Amino acid sequence: MEFPYMEAVVGFMILMYLFETYLDLRQHAALKLPTLPKTLEGVISQEKFEKSRAYSLDKSHFHFVHEFVTILIDSAILFFGILPWFWKKSGTFLPLIGLNEENEILHTLSFLAGVMIWSQITDLPFSLYSTFVIEARHGFNKQTIWLFFRDLIKGICLAIVLGPPIVSAIIVIVQHTVIPLQHLVSFGLNLVSRSFEFQAYMYGFFKNKRIVLYDTLIQQCKNDEEIVAVIAHELGHWKLNHTMYSFIAVQADAFAKKLGYGSALRAGLVKLQEENLSAMNTDPWYSAYHYSHPPLVERLAAIDAADKKEE
Repeated sequence: MEFPYMEAVVGFMILMYLFETYLDLRQHAALKLPTLPKTLEGVISQEKFEKSRAYSLDKSHFHFVHEFVTILIDSAILFFGILPWFWKKSGTFLPLIGLNEENEILHTLSFLAGVMIWSQITDLPFSLYSTFVIEARHGFNKQTIWLFFRDLIKGICLAIVLGPPIVSAIIVIVQHTVIPLQHLVSFGLNLVSRSFEFQAYMYGFFKNKRIVLYDTLIQQCKNDEEIVAVIAHELGHWKLNHTMYSFIAVQADAFAKKLGYGSALRAGLVKLQEENLSAMNTDPWYSAYHYSHPPLVERLAAIDAADKKEE
């Protein structure tokens, strides 16, 4: 008897969905708390807290619906064998436009093009609602419908231009069992014309690391010292060879503090939290699983603890 691979994959997907939904429910309960954490009392205004709470709850409700629909669609696609069926159909499409359906590269490109179209269609209602209802309701969206669809079309065009050569190269590499050399390409966006949210991060490995500051962050910080403090935090990730683990953010904060930017970093972190209307109350399990950095409460507590040690 053959191992039921398809049923196992669907079962694993559903288990992951249930696990992550459990974490989402824990976080939703934390978001409903009517008071600020003690660490943030007197630091975050009640007005900002109420706005943050409303925004987070709106996003949480939307997330539940989006994830439920997604797991239903994905499970149905796998369980009913839609992908193998579509693979065959994508092959029969090629002769209609004068191409060889036996060509593995062309067949794969035809299949992926169909998958991309399907993905865009099914995700479009959620993207529109998220951008023009939730984000607009809370003052973040600056996009027009025209700009939204222009970005969407740009993304599709970029996929059309870059996708075929990349996919073709991967297929050739797999066929010849050669280990590929990966290249990272980054693209910048003028976020001011799209959103009021702002952020900073570091990415890359070894000597190829980059620090990215959103233009919205530069506009919203009160002074240059706060911007430098955020950069110092990101430099801490570079100095300490960090890449992707949340617990090391505290070390990066300590590095910024060591450079003399502790107070400015504290102010900058609070500013980020306020302007992004980020969740003030977070569930520890949820944040450990999802967050790339510890919640603000933990980071401020670590900075305060370091201050007390120096006294």
